[in-house]
Amino acid sequence: MSEPLVLGIETSCDETGVGIVRGHTLLADAVASSVDEHARFGGVVPEVASRAHLEAMVPTIERACETAGIQLRDVDAVAVTNGPGLAGALLVGVAAAKALALGLGKPIYGVNHLASHVAVDQLEHGPLPEPCVAMLVSGGHSSLLRVTDVTGQDGGVDPMGQTIDDAAGEAFDKVARLLGLPFPGGPHIDRSAREGNTVAIDFPRGLTSRRDLERHRFDFSFSGLKTAVARWVEAKERAGEPVPVADVAASFQEAVCDVLVRKALDAASSEGIEDLLIGGGVAANSRLRFLAEDRAEKLGIRVRVPRPGLCTDNGAMVAALGAEMVARGRTPSSLDLPADSSLPVTEVLAV
Repeated sequence: MSEPLVLGIETSCDETGVGIVRGHTLLADAVASSVDEHARFGGVVPEVASRAHLEAMVPTIERACETAGIQLRDVDAVAVTNGPGLAGALLVGVAAAKALALGLGKPIYGVNHLASHVAVDQLEHGPLPEPCVAMLVSGGHSSLLRVTDVTGQDGGVDPMGQTIDDAAGEAFDKVARLLGLPFPGGPHIDRSAREGNTVAIDFPRGLTSRRDLERHRFDFSFSGLKTAVARWVEAKERAGEPVPVADVAASFQEAVCDVLVRKALDAASSEGIEDLLIGGGVAANSRLRFLAEDRAEKLGIRVRVPRPGLCTDNGAMVAALGAEMVARGRTPSSLDLPADSSLPVTEVLAV
């Protein structure tokens, strides 16, 4: 089957995503976000997210089918994120996908959330270059992966590095809160940073010293950076001085993006790989995109980044990976596939 029609369901965090793709062509990408319900808490509340998924699931599926101009019976397969993510939220999506697969008599593919962030780029830029290095940066993950087969066949997704504490997106949210900016913090810091000076404050670059690089060459750490920002802001407030929000945002953002790009390009160069793919919510950051493309060009490395709407969590990415599973003849998952909140990236397809 060269052009499978696949419906994908994504509920790993606070967004109910339903995508429909035919091969590498995106037909529908319906998203119902509960971010406004979490904003007053300054972060995602798992129970609130799970209830929001329950309420949004059926309307979002209906909206996706209407946009794509299909009936549910037309799909060739159903794909769903079965991990990693919030346990309760994942369970809602997995249960919905099982019900659809059983009721329609269609195969089900339980797929890895992180690998889906890699696969979604095919919807915009065509087939993935394999091998490639993928850097995934979001609120829960900062990872470097060597990808030789996005479906995970024969160890096709190999971890090279990951965060050892706060992920990049988590650091953005925490620093935004320090600066009095709304949740989620990433877009607000990005906007504020455009009015600031990237070298106004010399914030630390985590895990970049010679000793750190010996043990954590491709790993990330943003907890120390977050703490450094907090102490700098507190010192200003104790002195009764105004906090230059734009300069703090710009300097913090520069420290994060500098480390991310530096390590990603080092990973690609060390493997002799000429293609770097960037995905996840933080991939929508304008400074990260600029630095990656600017520095990569000097090294002869090509950079692929999906448009911002496909970087954040969505059903299209799950459908894209599901379609690739069908096209490559991967064995579908069983109907008793679990939801696994700590699913390792090496387990791309649930058995």
